[in-house]
Amino acid sequence: MDRSNETLVRFLVRHWLVGAGVTVVSVGALFATDLGGLRGLVMSAQDPVLPVAMLLFGFLVTFTSASMGAAVMSLGSDRKPKGPRGRLLAVQPALVPVRAKGAVRPRL
Repeated sequence: MDRSNETLVRFLVRHWLVGAGVTVVSVGALFATDLGGLRGLVMSAQDPVLPVAMLLFGFLVTFTSASMGAAVMSLGSDRKPKGPRGRLLAVQPALVPVRAKGAVRPRL
């Protein structure tokens, strides 16, 4: 495997793990707070492992893909300019007025 491919795979795996961590915390928080009676509903199921597994899978796909996608989309951004409190500055392009030339049509 090429060195650049190896670093890309590590980069993606690291962000996949971040999404997986967010998944575990989110599902744990859902069951801990019993939001909408979800914990009671799952525990009253015949086989509670299946709904938990399906919920984990759905959250896993969602959060890992969001984490990896955000990481990939931020690859080209320049993170050097920082404002107060270390926040990134949003660079706005300067607006330059341009004169539009067009043919004048007679009104009917």
